[in-house]
Amino acid sequence: MSKQEPPKIEFPCEGYPIKVIGQNGSGFEDLVIEVVQKHAPDLDSTEVSVQASRNGRFLSVRFRITATGPSQLKSIHQDLMATGRVQMVI
Repeated sequence: MSKQEPPKIEFPCEGYPIKVIGQNGSGFEDLVIEVVQKHAPDLDSTEVSVQASRNGRFLSVRFRITATGPSQLKSIHQDLMATGRVQMVI
């Protein structure tokens, strides 16, 4: 049985989807947008979608960026996790 390789991403990658999940609280969406725009100034905040979990405890913030490379994606992840409010970045 052969192991399937993950698809290779070619950079720059327009429309790269990112989903950020964190505790529901005031300003969470703005915090996520602010952090991401440092690394991806092309983020269109009008294209960001937010969805609360079923019980309202968590928020999911979804958006697309033009990903320029692995180092940019790693920096976005590290900075979001460093806020202390983000549980997961997918």
